[in-house]
Amino acid sequence: MKHIPSRTLTMNSAPEANFTGEVWMERQAVGVLRVTFTPGARTAWHTHPHGQTLIVLSGVGRVQKRGEAALTMIAGDVVQIDAGEEHWHGAAPDSLMQHIAINAGETVWLAKVTDGEYGG
Repeated sequence: MKHIPSRTLTMNSAPEANFTGEVWMERQAVGVLRVTFTPGARTAWHTHPHGQTLIVLSGVGRVQKRGEAALTMIAGDVVQIDAGEEHWHGAAPDSLMQHIAINAGETVWLAKVTDGEYGG
């Protein structure tokens, strides 16, 4: 067993190359991040070779699979993203959103989500 006290976790700003807006990430464990998005902030399009699970902790967010309409996420929602599926996720325009992101392996980053795609 390993206990990781919360005070030892470090919050870091997400890299601008892969995110739009202010986003903070805290590594919780290997392959587990707690991510906080300010209103309108979002990831770039990306994939996960082994899939990803999002657990929304607070606020209102959006998630979109390439070629489909964006969906609204609220606290308590769980989103399961299939391996290799192009997608993005982030906060709604008028709400903070925080989620836990669980994935094994690397993230493959693609182009940033445009304002048109985000608002679409």
